[in-house]
Amino acid sequence: MRITQSMLSQDFLRQLNNSTNNLATLQQQLTTGKKITKPSQDPVIATLGIGYRSDVNHVDQYSRNMDTVHQWMDSSDSALDETNDVLQRLNELTTEASNDTYTADQRANIEKEVGQLKNQLVTIANTQVAGKYIFNGTNTSTKPVNDDGTLNYDPDKMSDVNITVNNGIQIKANVNPNDVFSQKLFDDIDQLQDALKDSNSKGADISKYISVIQGHMDNVTSAQADLGARENRVDLIDNRLSNQKEITENIMSKNEDADFETTLIDFQTQQTIHNAALAVGSKIMQPTLVDFLS
Repeated sequence: MRITQSMLSQDFLRQLNNSTNNLATLQQQLTTGKKITKPSQDPVIATLGIGYRSDVNHVDQYSRNMDTVHQWMDSSDSALDETNDVLQRLNELTTEASNDTYTADQRANIEKEVGQLKNQLVTIANTQVAGKYIFNGTNTSTKPVNDDGTLNYDPDKMSDVNITVNNGIQIKANVNPNDVFSQKLFDDIDQLQDALKDSNSKGADISKYISVIQGHMDNVTSAQADLGARENRVDLIDNRLSNQKEITENIMSKNEDADFETTLIDFQTQQTIHNAALAVGSKIMQPTLVDFLS
């Protein structure tokens, strides 16, 4: 087959175009840091990237859910600590008032402080996080306890706040109010106040409330223990999510990100080849009439 000048020119232009495309691809990789910028360049990398990115998005969503869980649990833990302090003070006051040497006026003064402590328990029971009541189950828009110490919730219809923190894993984020802020708690305090206001009350009439208050303190301790156990599990899940995200991001990076050093060497090599092709092409191309006229 006879090789014509036209064939040489067309082949040279085709190869030069391929070389230019290769240079453009490598330059794009250096500029963006990515192996591809559109799926058509490598469907396999694009498909894998979609899957990896979806995994990272899921982990990010679970991490945001974990932030909510931590917020609820930390706030609940703080509220339980405050509740324990209030009950401890109630226990001290009741012990003092049970002394038969205390006068009716002294007990009346103690009753006033007991009333303030009851109000503080109501305030704690109505703790809010981001505008949501954390001690009323899923009914977060309604405060669980009224100002007079009566309940705003039905203990038999209380629903726990369960938050998804990983595939198929949910964590209870709240503390059941009936475990701590029960109607019996506020009723017992009301009865203690009545006994303190009664001028005929004896030390024995008041001392019986010491064990009652201690019983409520035990309830708070049990709630704290349960919350602490869940917090420990949350920390483990949190660490696992961090590891999952790191592993997935590394895999995604290996799939999508261009290796800068290798790409730079490939670019320089391709540039050298391209320049050599241009030089060779200029010698292969047949001189024109203009060259002879000069």
